[in-house]
Amino acid sequence: MKKIILSSLVAVALTGSLFATEANATAAASSKAVSTKALKSAKESANAKKGDIKIIQEAVDAVNLTKEVVALLAKKEKDKAIKTLEKAIGKLEVVLSNPKAPALIPLSANVVVSEFAGTPSDAENAIITATALLEKRKVQAARTIVVGLRDEIDFVTINLPLASYPAALKLAAKFLHENKVPEAQKVLLTALNTFVEVDVVTPIGIIEAQSLIQAAKEVAKKDKKLALSHLEAAKRALKKSEVLGYVSDSDTTYKMLNDAINEIEKEIRGKNEAGKLFDELIEKIKEFKEKAVKSITK
Repeated sequence: MKKIILSSLVAVALTGSLFATEANATAAASSKAVSTKALKSAKESANAKKGDIKIIQEAVDAVNLTKEVVALLAKKEKDKAIKTLEKAIGKLEVVLSNPKAPALIPLSANVVVSEFAGTPSDAENAIITATALLEKRKVQAARTIVVGLRDEIDFVTINLPLASYPAALKLAAKFLHENKVPEAQKVLLTALNTFVEVDVVTPIGIIEAQSLIQAAKEVAKKDKKLALSHLEAAKRALKKSEVLGYVSDSDTTYKMLNDAINEIEKEIRGKNEAGKLFDELIEKIKEFKEKAVKSITK
């Protein structure tokens, strides 16, 4: 009889453990789904913004005509090159005639998503490995590792600088009329290499953490386990961004966000009255994300 009772207790324990494991797996899958949805939404938003960028066709045409001029000069067709260059200048005169013309005229816009699939520990190990390789002056081996340490959405625009490009074309035209072909070629090639690239970088980890915290707030009252799973996932997402070096100009720090999440987790496990704490954290991470988005001009 004693053996039967012990066997029954073991069976109950194993069944309870199995259910707990399945529940944890379900919660983890739900947290992953929140992260996936957040990234998808961010991608869609970036692509919608891309569609809103007004590409001024005259500027694009002027650039294409400039390239044509360079090709004509290489074939020693100076007269045809002059006429083509005049067309390019005319295109830009149309742009310049608009008093609201921006200093940088978008020629193209693109969205590039670079996801780091590993954990924060994976990122730390990769950094340690790359650092060790650099210390041994194995630069290219380190480079292959470092290039993968990105977890961001890049919104990239290539722009024509309106302050200098039209002036460069006019100077090239002057040189051609003076039969100074090499000088004109040099000016045109320089102009074609002075486009301004603006890269707006948004860290994916912070996007994920923001959505996970919001999701945790929505289920905290009815599903503690799921709320805690979302919050743990949010901490991992923030840690990933921190390890990969994404910084914010906010007065709030990664440590402060992590401490705030820990405080909410403690409250959920207790009286579960974390509404105000959630509101404060959501506001903090919103401001943190806004100031973590970096605009890089190249």
